[in-house]
Amino acid sequence: MDVLVASIIFRTIITYFVILLVFRFMGKREIGELSVMDLVVFVMLAEIAVFLIENPKDPIWQAVVPMAILLIIQLASAWISLKNQRFRNWFDGRPSVIIKHGKVDEHEMRKQRYNFNDLLLQLREQGIQQVDDVAYAILEPSGKLSVFEKKEDGHSDYAVVLIADGSVESSGLQNIGKDEEWLLEEVKKQGFSSVKEVSLCTVDDEGNVNMDRRDEYQ
Repeated sequence: MDVLVASIIFRTIITYFVILLVFRFMGKREIGELSVMDLVVFVMLAEIAVFLIENPKDPIWQAVVPMAILLIIQLASAWISLKNQRFRNWFDGRPSVIIKHGKVDEHEMRKQRYNFNDLLLQLREQGIQQVDDVAYAILEPSGKLSVFEKKEDGHSDYAVVLIADGSVESSGLQNIGKDEEWLLEEVKKQGFSSVKEVSLCTVDDEGNVNMDRRDEYQ
């Protein structure tokens, strides 16, 4: 076998396993749910892979080292995201309420650079023709539109997040027109001494508050 061909085959195998390793450490996510950080890593890995395969005379370490650095950055950002809600929101973004009780929030649409053509298209894809039939429509950080239709009684299955990882979600409280004092009272009613003990707290469209204890299965 020609030396050049053997080198290309070897580099392709190395590239495959390095990229596979990075993807494995990135965790289990659907392609449509990838964060901006994930997409940046994908693009950079693709460019490095092309360099590694198309330049068989260059040392392998010139491509493997940048891949390893990307892996370290990815692991570090994932670890910080688990520990810091603010960092996670900055990297992954926050979901945005586009429709609430059949009313479109044009201000939020402009803020997210999201137009009516996009909105109507994604509503039609879910079989919805009238905005008035929608209780809540949430624009996810991935760009996907999550839609909750109104039930016969006017309510929906949508639940607003009030606490995540022991931190209060101010946007959730603003969404339901409540303050932190009200939330702390609800936390105490359910047997928690502080917000830090709650991993997740949600309130549904009928006002039912649900809480899950933090690190319950450690």
